[in-house]
Amino acid sequence: MIRRGFDIVASSLALAFASPLLALAMLAIRLESRGPVLYTQRRAGRDGRPFDVLKLRTMVDGAEHIGAGLAIDADDPRVTRVGALLRRTSLDELPNLVNVLRGEMSLIGPRPTLPVQVEQYTERQRGRLAIKPGITGWAQVNGRASLPWAERIELDLYYIEHRSLALDLQILWRTLAMVLGGSGLYKGPAGGWEGKL
Repeated sequence: MIRRGFDIVASSLALAFASPLLALAMLAIRLESRGPVLYTQRRAGRDGRPFDVLKLRTMVDGAEHIGAGLAIDADDPRVTRVGALLRRTSLDELPNLVNVLRGEMSLIGPRPTLPVQVEQYTERQRGRLAIKPGITGWAQVNGRASLPWAERIELDLYYIEHRSLALDLQILWRTLAMVLGGSGLYKGPAGGWEGKL
């Protein structure tokens, strides 16, 4: 209950403070390319329950039906100029705060993954679904998408087995430093997904 209360208060405050930036980002998306400003994608949540994650659209409308589909390569032409900036700074993830308010996600936890990836989990890796997915997590502040997928899962499992207030505060601090430093949390490497796992 304490963790849920923190999620509600923190995500509400973050949305309030970020609303001008979010409005500007939405305007920039709309001016650059046609289509909705928000992008939704089905993800696996706690215990594998599906939900639709919200993010700002960073690719041309209907990108999942063009070219490589859900896969995204470095310098993918489907990524818009505004989208490239949003992805680099992780500002495209701001709508995830709405998922937190809905109770589908938490501020801290493993990034939500595609159901098709969950189908490939080993029994041990399914332990990653024991808690709500998060906006940021131990894997994101320890190498993020530059790490092999199996290694990211192991980092998420480490967090689940050792999570505490001290570890959560460390993750939040390192996340803030990464975002303010301009490195963002996700790089969208070759072989990545539009949802930036």
